Amino acid sequence: MSNCVNIVAIVEGKTEEIFIKDILYPYLATKNIFIIPILVSKPGQKGGDVKFIRVKKDIERHLKQRPDTYLTIFVDFYGIQSDWPGIGDAESISLPKDKAECVNQATMEKVVEHFGEQNADRRFIPYIAMYEFEALLFSDPAILAGKLQIDESQVVSILEECGEPENIDNSPVTAPSKRLESLSSRFKKTTTGIAVLKEIGLTAIREKCPIFDNWVTTLESIPG
Repeated sequence: MSNCVNIVAIVEGKTEEIFIKDILYPYLATKNIFIIPILVSKPGQKGGDVKFIRVKKDIERHLKQRPDTYLTIFVDFYGIQSDWPGIGDAESISLPKDKAECVNQATMEKVVEHFGEQNADRRFIPYIAMYEFEALLFSDPAILAGKLQIDESQVVSILEECGEPENIDNSPVTAPSKRLESLSSRFKKTTTGIAVLKEIGLTAIREKCPIFDNWVTTLESIPG
């Protein structure tokens, strides 16, 4: 009998899909954990405008397909809409880790409420990235600056302002993606972004991004 773990990851965009395939999958596979990213399936809608009702349909489908498969989601706090569980309460919370915990817990409760018969309490693992996927790129200022061909001090000043990558906020002007665009016109999420993260490496990203690290740790802890 195989003791491997299979995980389906519902993601909101192409970059997250590539990140899981190229960076997270090889790492987890060494632990006999196999994660497959699936784009949120709603024709005509793209990442950055994520409604819970949209994701809920995918959650239902994948929880019902195979009872031995685990399910996680990987979406940005910046992009989720007002119908998302816990978003209203999270808006009044100041610390990013507490915001993430609030939304993740509310999401978990809502999914268990709807899909308890599919053992969602055991099989579902929510992950809301704070505040955007692009925050992970700030895990190593030297590497990011090198890829963007800018002075490292420009990246360092952002981190000094915010404290750490996952604290870079969700304003339409100062969100991680907006800061990257203002730093360099060379930045392209699916190419430059993935190249930066590959060079930084998963270990360093986890050290600098505790909310992300907690998600990966949870995936690692699934019993095989």
